[in-house]
Amino acid sequence: MARIEVTEVFEGISVPGNMHTQESLRAAANFQFQDTDVLLVTFPKSGTTWMQQILSLIFNKDDLQTIQSIPTWARVPWLEHTYLLDNLTQIETSKPRLFTTHLPARLLIHNLKNSKARVVYLARNPKDVLVSFYHFHKFAKFLPDFNSFEDFFGHFLEGKVNFGSWFSHIKDWLSVQQELNFFLITYEDLSQDPLQAVQSLSDFLGQQLEPKELENIVHYSSFSFMSQNDMLNYSLVPPEVLDHSMGKFMRKGVAGNWKEYFSPEQNARFNDVYQAELGDLTVKFPWALD
Repeated sequence: MARIEVTEVFEGISVPGNMHTQESLRAAANFQFQDTDVLLVTFPKSGTTWMQQILSLIFNKDDLQTIQSIPTWARVPWLEHTYLLDNLTQIETSKPRLFTTHLPARLLIHNLKNSKARVVYLARNPKDVLVSFYHFHKFAKFLPDFNSFEDFFGHFLEGKVNFGSWFSHIKDWLSVQQELNFFLITYEDLSQDPLQAVQSLSDFLGQQLEPKELENIVHYSSFSFMSQNDMLNYSLVPPEVLDHSMGKFMRKGVAGNWKEYFSPEQNARFNDVYQAELGDLTVKFPWALD
């Protein structure tokens, strides 16, 4: 708890010091992946907990009760968190090891491309990411305070938030996808057609699902189920870390909420940066900028 207001800077990336140290970040950058590993990659507030739950369910489809007793952060832990090395030996070796990271590709690509590990990149409309991140700052005691939405908006566009620029993050990972066993999925895919999205993900992971198993996974990863489950909604985290009186970790669970926050001027400004940063991408995302 003494480190809660510390910010660590590692290879130019700022991260919260409450769960990251120079040692844990170096360990992540030097992590030796096994061919059977599955790595979930996200920028913060892109649906990470949702996908952690889905991945865990896919690989534990015969033991769905597990989700009632083990938090997502223990089932699909972060590579860069301080607790990983202490718990690594406890991760089952008989099943694929599941990991999560917010780190940029440049810190992990060397070791990843020397393995057959599967990489699942979950992307989300950056406007919704921005709004969700803003609300997270309001009740996460380990994150800096911002004076207003406009203040946070400017910092986000300039990449001056934890884990850096959203634009750089997604561009860097997409630029190395041909070197990896890589699967791109979006928050919007999951929202619009969860059955098809989970089926496609399962196919990539080499996991065959019966129709009932697929339905169960979609049910147990729904917002209505997850938001009411203490193993999933972060309500177990003490108020010294997350001030639950100031907001909920699982706030809306919808796409397009940014429209309630962006002014026309902010929207135009954001679109200009988006086009400048991603205008040359051949990947077509399922979100609209307006």
